[in-house]
Amino acid sequence: MREGIVAGLTSRNYRRAVESVVDGYGIEKSSVSRKFVAASAAQLQELCEKKLGDLDLVAILIDGIHFGQQVLVVALGIASSGQKHVLGVWQGATENTTVVKALLEDLVARGLSTERRYLFVIDGAKALRAAIERVFGERAEVQRCQIHKRRNVKEHLPKNVQSDYDRRIRNAYAMTEYAAAKAELEKIFRQLERVNPGAARSLEEGLEETLTVHRLGVGWLLRRTLASTNAIESCLSTVERVARNVKRWRSGGQALRWTATGLLEAERKFRKVKGFRDLATLQRKWNPSLPAQAGLTQQSQAA
Repeated sequence: MREGIVAGLTSRNYRRAVESVVDGYGIEKSSVSRKFVAASAAQLQELCEKKLGDLDLVAILIDGIHFGQQVLVVALGIASSGQKHVLGVWQGATENTTVVKALLEDLVARGLSTERRYLFVIDGAKALRAAIERVFGERAEVQRCQIHKRRNVKEHLPKNVQSDYDRRIRNAYAMTEYAAAKAELEKIFRQLERVNPGAARSLEEGLEETLTVHRLGVGWLLRRTLASTNAIESCLSTVERVARNVKRWRSGGQALRWTATGLLEAERKFRKVKGFRDLATLQRKWNPSLPAQAGLTQQSQAA
């Protein structure tokens, strides 16, 4: 029943679908709804209680999705093996610092270490940045989404120059060397100051953090994944597809359950990120004491 609803079958049409194969029993709309509520609630509990201590995470992507008046903030982790993991979901009226801080603190309570360095990939929202700073401090490396940056600058410009400046910014981000990419973006900024000061300010805001993957020397293939929030947005698009038949959002619990169902559906189809072999190198560079710590943990458990 759950698989059918996730695939797009509505509860009111479930009876017709089943009766075409077998004699119906307990397949009224209300019965199907109750059973799906129970199944999705169990999935939500599974997601919210998942232990994270054994995941060798390198990067954490954070983004939000809106259902009715509810905002669901989602965290997606990328391990050193290249495997993606849904880490958690938190609910709020807005995607503000308090909500994101609560999400991060929940991840820490379930085993995410605050002593390790991670790369946080965000869309550029100041609330996300502030929450990461409060929980992880200086140990957090933050990458702002380059695609969001390009989009924001483009929206400030008149249509006749949008394509040209977007192409130039895209080419700058495609450069391999950090110094060359930064120099080209600064050149574009100076030109934008004369053309459109609003677009210039948009490019300048948080510019350094859009180049974090360049500064860290991430290989170009892996950089394509870590330079934007595309990986988590793809995950959230699955949530939207799964929940497309919901016409009215009655409660926050309903939004949470459907989001968890969609996230776990997306997780079933996850593949390793491209360029994943560079993740282990990044992990050793950022957290050189991890093998020693793991050895001590194993010895203490044996004792």
